[in-house]
Amino acid sequence: MNAIDSVALEVADTTAAARFYDAAFGLDPTQVRLRGCDAPTTGFRGFTLSLVVSQPGNVDALLTAAHDAGATVLKPAAKSLWGYGGVVQAPDGTVWQLATSVKKDTGPVTRDIDELVLLLGVEDVKDSKRFYVEQGFTVGKSFGGKYVEFVAGEGAVKLSLYKRRALAKVAGVPAGGTGSHRLVLSSAAGPFTDPDGFVCEATAPPTVTDPGTAHATGVR
Repeated sequence: MNAIDSVALEVADTTAAARFYDAAFGLDPTQVRLRGCDAPTTGFRGFTLSLVVSQPGNVDALLTAAHDAGATVLKPAAKSLWGYGGVVQAPDGTVWQLATSVKKDTGPVTRDIDELVLLLGVEDVKDSKRFYVEQGFTVGKSFGGKYVEFVAGEGAVKLSLYKRRALAKVAGVPAGGTGSHRLVLSSAAGPFTDPDGFVCEATAPPTVTDPGTAHATGVR
């Protein structure tokens, strides 16, 4: 089963972006990386990243930290039929959803993140679903031509597909946009470019230390 191992956000200023993400979310660097890029981009980039947490207080804590670090609040946190959440846009332009399916706090408030979800806004959900299945991804949930969610192993980024206009509406931004997505995926299934122009690189295999070298240098 293939999955998205990590994502790279392409930003104009990696130092400023690293400062923001450390202050706002404290993201796992094995899941979210930063890469310098000045490729032209305007409007909605066709994706959002979601931080799924365990309770509403954690959503509020992340949203406040993000706003204090310089993010723009696109949608204040609020209750909905599915739970509780809000949306912010980082200074580099990436849109982040902060969400929980729980409607009441049950413990101390933290900024702990339970799951990272990448939602791609696509033109044809069925076509994109077919493409990713052909790359070895396993469907976890599917609702016709509206939404698809793929299975992700422990430590992986969960991949979901949504109609582009619907995702833009959820994000609170106009659906139009041109230029670079400013996003690069990493997976054992790569390299490939999907039907909507999202690029995936091959995940680098883990470095294996030569036993002889390890012995010689004293590494165990």
